[in-house]
Amino acid sequence: APSERTLFRKLRRFLGNVPFAEDLIAGYYCAVDRNTPAYVRGVLLGAVAYFVLPADMIPDFLAGLGFTDDASVLAAALAAVGGHRLTR
Repeated sequence: APSERTLFRKLRRFLGNVPFAEDLIAGYYCAVDRNTPAYVRGVLLGAVAYFVLPADMIPDFLAGLGFTDDASVLAAALAAVGGHRLTR
């Protein structure tokens, strides 16, 4: 799983270019919450890991296009787990 430190390091480096940063951070904190179902945690951690990993389908340094694949992966992950609700 990606660490909080690694996530925020990359966000700081590309802060002005990541319009979905708030969703990414929310997904990360939901994924590390032990009350989140395992399936949801796995999907969200996968999306966050895709953002953090240096190997990418579209390199992040490309202006205008670099984060489109990251945004797509995060959007797909959120759509996949959006119907899940926490029960306490």
